[in-house]
Amino acid sequence: MKTLIIAEHNQHALKAATLVTLGAAQQLGQPIDLLIAGHEISELSQDAATIAGIDRVLTWDHAMLAIPFSETLAPVIANLRSQYSHILLASSSFGKDLAPRIAALCGVNALSDVIEIISPNQYKRPIYAGNAIATVKNSASCQILTIRTSAFSAPTHEPTASLAQVHALSVELPHSPVRFVKQTLSESSRPELNSAEIIVSGGRAVGSEVNFSVIYDLADKLGAAVGASRAAVDAGYIANDLQVGQTGQVVAPSLYLAVGISGAIQHLAGMKDSKVIVAINNDPEAPIFSVADYGLVADLFDAVPAMTARL
Repeated sequence: MKTLIIAEHNQHALKAATLVTLGAAQQLGQPIDLLIAGHEISELSQDAATIAGIDRVLTWDHAMLAIPFSETLAPVIANLRSQYSHILLASSSFGKDLAPRIAALCGVNALSDVIEIISPNQYKRPIYAGNAIATVKNSASCQILTIRTSAFSAPTHEPTASLAQVHALSVELPHSPVRFVKQTLSESSRPELNSAEIIVSGGRAVGSEVNFSVIYDLADKLGAAVGASRAAVDAGYIANDLQVGQTGQVVAPSLYLAVGISGAIQHLAGMKDSKVIVAINNDPEAPIFSVADYGLVADLFDAVPAMTARL
């Protein structure tokens, strides 16, 4: 049998999460197809065909797929299930929305946040906010998996001499009750949170949206992405798409700076796999220090500007 990966992209390039999902799919030891659904994606599909490890690129090009909805994609993907033993998606907001819909239409269970592939039907995934790891055996004929990208690595992206076959799907657009209204994109020169090598995150102790400037200043000096705890997001200090944690984004950068973050279990679940963790907090008993490689007990409004000035 074969593995199908559902691509995430911006109509011009594949997102890093898709390449990491490819790295996970290669561990299954099966031929791999990549499905790209979008609008005017011929150049993107040709680029994808040069990626080593992909046997075939399936394309579904339609004007209505410029903003793809899971309600539209799921029926088409489910109709392909007889060709595949595994369907993989990244554990992103896109993947977590689409995977259960595909699984429901296929009459199987979706398995989320896979962090290790033991065999083609046995996996490891975190439970209880990452405090325990469950080993799960899946006997479904078509297995729907979302891959936690912080637990896998993308294969080396070197073009291959033998191009993958590009095959255009000829399917009608399913009727969907969902209607696109508008999309608001935030522009930033900083790296994306889920792929950044360095992340500076602020918590409730930052105190306000205005005070978050100390976090931005340090991040800019380090060339880092900016993140936040749920408490800071809920307080309105920063946009919710920058939340790190169990109910936000799960990250594993080379360096994670937690500033004014106490370290609730839900936040730790989203960043404890970071290579090096640095915590700044004025409470020496803060739980964040239990996972930190380096800790500084200090007022963030003294420590962070001093660090920024020295860089």
